[in-house]
Amino acid sequence: MLSLLLAAGGAAISAWADEVPDFEREARIVEQVEPYLFEGEPLWLEGGGREFLAVHIEVEEADGTVILLHGRDVHLDEEELIGPLRTGLAERGWATLSLQMPVLAKGKTYYDYLPILGYAHPRIEAAIDYLESRGVSRIILAAHSCGVHMANDWMNSVAEPRIDGYIAMGLGVTDVGQDLKTPFPIGRLSVPVLDIYGTGEYPRPLAMVPHRQELLRQNGNPLSAQVPVEGATHFFRGYGDVMIGKLADWLDGFSR
Repeated sequence: MLSLLLAAGGAAISAWADEVPDFEREARIVEQVEPYLFEGEPLWLEGGGREFLAVHIEVEEADGTVILLHGRDVHLDEEELIGPLRTGLAERGWATLSLQMPVLAKGKTYYDYLPILGYAHPRIEAAIDYLESRGVSRIILAAHSCGVHMANDWMNSVAEPRIDGYIAMGLGVTDVGQDLKTPFPIGRLSVPVLDIYGTGEYPRPLAMVPHRQELLRQNGNPLSAQVPVEGATHFFRGYGDVMIGKLADWLDGFSR
């Protein structure tokens, strides 16, 4: 196992200083997952003064690297979406770097996660630092579910995110009775944005589709797009291959 210590450089920690992720649960998750990472190289990066697990699949003459952020109550190689994407995109010419994100106890809600979203900031920054140190010139951030909230919170905290594109999967989902508190940054970004969602998504995120279309118009990048996945739910269960194809097809636009 390769251990790499990379400072995250000035990323903000959540304003709720007394709220912290469940690092013990994260350690248990990592112990269960790391031995079974058969594809890619496990790395230990440092962000926010703590080491965290990542897994990197390098591709010769890659078009770029996709940083993957998983959702709530899963991990950096979960079998329905992030696991298939990190290997499938590599087969389509894109290197991948999947990050273990901060977690809470199982069953916590969106509101519970709000105070710890900032703990994701230094992890994202550390991943970008790592890739830039290796000469990667095109970095795409791709996030699912709670990972989208973490990505959005990070982008809302910086003037110019150091990424070349953003993929949001399941954008805007919250728990029942909980209002969205994490603003969408996509309208102010200058980089291309892919807003991809299942037609079987939860009702409130589906109701936000027209608003997100308007934000993409404000974004104005010709590569920005909103793509529905017919029949898929928020979790994209059973749609791993479909998602690989749709993300890879959109990513191919960077090299056209």
